[in-house]
Amino acid sequence: MDALPAGQPDPSSPENHPASADDDVANTAGENRPGGNAEVGLSSLAIVLAIDEQLTHVWMVRTFLKHADESEDDEDLREVVRDLYDFILAVGPTDAVEDPAVYLKMAKKKLRRLRGATELYEAIQPEVSGHTNFVMAARSLRAAVDRIAGLVTGGR
Repeated sequence: MDALPAGQPDPSSPENHPASADDDVANTAGENRPGGNAEVGLSSLAIVLAIDEQLTHVWMVRTFLKHADESEDDEDLREVVRDLYDFILAVGPTDAVEDPAVYLKMAKKKLRRLRGATELYEAIQPEVSGHTNFVMAARSLRAAVDRIAGLVTGGR
């Protein structure tokens, strides 16, 4: 193995990996919180952070679709982009969250629209483009939205 240059941290060292929402999940086992996630031991803040982590994927799909040439001529695709943005804007950035319950309430309120945008994109994607980027965007969006829905509804 090659030696690291002087003063460079070892990237494999645990000290060089920031805490994630998954770490919070492990640290909150056994907490009973409203919202149906007590069975998996998630605190409200851990749920918010886990949703935010999935929204990074939704944001990237939205950005890809927004800037794709195909969106210029496809009103349905533009609707998907708007609905994804609506959910992200509605819940807001996690660093502005003062009350996780308010964030989760808004996420639950907007979940139907997020699911609808995902279903619409999955339906129109083959017509829009069969390119691997569009196929993978549909898969990525579905995975993120399913995880968000599970977090918001407590797995129901």
